[in-house]
Amino acid sequence: MIMQDDDIIAPRKSRTGQTSQAGFSRSEARGPVIDQEGREIPAENLRPQFQDFRFEFGGTAFAPLTREQRLARLEALAKLLDVAFILPGTNIRYGIDGLIGLIPVVGDIITTAISLWLVREARALGAPWHVTARMLGNVALDGVVGLVPVAGDAFDVMFRANVRNVRLLRRWLEKRPRI
Repeated sequence: MIMQDDDIIAPRKSRTGQTSQAGFSRSEARGPVIDQEGREIPAENLRPQFQDFRFEFGGTAFAPLTREQRLARLEALAKLLDVAFILPGTNIRYGIDGLIGLIPVVGDIITTAISLWLVREARALGAPWHVTARMLGNVALDGVVGLVPVAGDAFDVMFRANVRNVRLLRRWLEKRPRI
């Protein structure tokens, strides 16, 4: 199954009809704030205990994120890994996964580890076992076939396991009733 570029690059619309973007500011965040394990953080726990002692990292990388912000972060990472660049003179898209995969064995282990982190984040967002099992299957197929020297690198570029996994997660979240 080959994905269309429009399906990969075009931003998805959320249930509210707004386009999801990776660049959220704190004032735009809507919905519950969740921790790394997927549990909702009560609003009273969000205020820092030590008002004068705080670190500013210039963004929300270390701040609690909403589900939509975490999903936007996963989509941005998947696009970076799988479809960030275009091969000049062609319409073939590839990402950092294909470049790092050129390093024999070690590159495939690194990209598989990053892909497994995406699956872990999906699980933290509450994805059920059948969605995470399909995601793990995509990662395993990408990792095992990626070990084959030349054909594996071509397969990495064409299969796009990370984009597939984020699409699976997005479809599951859209079907899930809002609470």
